[in-house]
Amino acid sequence: MNAPVAVVFGGSSGIGLGIADRFAAEGMTVLVSSRRGGTVQRADGSEHRVVRCDVGEETDVRAVVDEIRDTHGRLDIVVNSAGATKFVDFADLDGIEVADWHHILNVNVVGAWNTVKAAAGLLESSPIGAVVNVASSAGVRVAGSSLPYSVSKAALIQLTRTLARGLGPRGIRVNAVAPGFIESPWTAGYGERGQEVARIAPLNRVGTPADVAEVALMLIRSSYVTGEVVLVDGGLALVD
Repeated sequence: MNAPVAVVFGGSSGIGLGIADRFAAEGMTVLVSSRRGGTVQRADGSEHRVVRCDVGEETDVRAVVDEIRDTHGRLDIVVNSAGATKFVDFADLDGIEVADWHHILNVNVVGAWNTVKAAAGLLESSPIGAVVNVASSAGVRVAGSSLPYSVSKAALIQLTRTLARGLGPRGIRVNAVAPGFIESPWTAGYGERGQEVARIAPLNRVGTPADVAEVALMLIRSSYVTGEVVLVDGGLALVD
């Protein structure tokens, strides 16, 4: 069989880039998309080509999937790592505008819907046919960078489960990873929180994009698993 073809939406940095790097290291053909195009450096020093795509725009997503079909003739794996947030305390209701809700939900939830809808025809023709959504521990418990972010990740988890039920008969598996505190550009300004996590989490450290990528790869390989959400938080949910 030819190398599996994977697309990582939101794969130009952080968790998405970690997943793209891990999949490429496994010999997959990996296409990365983000709201900016160009290239991004891989861990091994080579580069991923980045295709410009706003996942909240259905036409953008369709264009990416059409390019993959025309170039590779197949698509085996979709990873939804594109994300948006606004850093606002849960108690600060005035700090969130209606426009923030629309933007965050459009990227984090509708964006994942757009990618799966566009890719479903190719995925059901694949012997792998797998989707991995990057949710968050903030969608499982009351945590996260803002109220709409937490709500959006809870919605993404439910979208994962409902899509798994709906698409299972078509041979498409849909699972999610739910990272906790992960070293990334998003968490760079949260040094004190990172130190606290490293102190209280059972594994006594914060996570890395590589940690999340390993679980994403596990879900791709687990052909009889669908509709599952795997916490990747070093055990923090057990104590926090």
